[in-house]
Amino acid sequence: MCDHLFVVTGGPGAGKSTLIEALARRGIGSMPEAGRAIIRDQVAIGGPALPWGDRALYAELMLGWELRSHHEAEAMAGPVVMDRGLPDIVGYLRLIDLPVPAHIEAAARRFRYNRTVFLAPYWQAIFAQDAERKQDGKEAEATAQMMAETYAALGYEVIELPRTSIEARADFVMERL
Repeated sequence: MCDHLFVVTGGPGAGKSTLIEALARRGIGSMPEAGRAIIRDQVAIGGPALPWGDRALYAELMLGWELRSHHEAEAMAGPVVMDRGLPDIVGYLRLIDLPVPAHIEAAARRFRYNRTVFLAPYWQAIFAQDAERKQDGKEAEATAQMMAETYAALGYEVIELPRTSIEARADFVMERL
């Protein structure tokens, strides 16, 4: 387990990346989200590994990204906030009713994070769709619930972030790092 690695998870459009950017401005190390980068790259090259294309291949690319992020973050000093983690891939596959391959389940169990995981809940007031975020509010809410269930099932303590200003959210996380 890497006690200095803290995951922020939840549904799309719940303020995860904005929170992580605010924490980075306060000197906290961070690792970016896999999904958006993979989508941008796959769209740019006409690739099939997209959440609206080959979802299983998309999950495999997320696995590679998250493993690399975990290894890089392990070597960093001080707390590191991860924009999602390996269990998010398990949750994603369950959410879309695809089987979870044994190697993805094994990765989520083997490469651990701090027991405390922060969940950005669905928050209608800040939710917005964009080029990479095509899910609607209902899907976003279901995603947050699935991530909470997945992390809890893997032995993590899931703490819901308050629906408040970004600075207050950052204060909330800082008190718990």
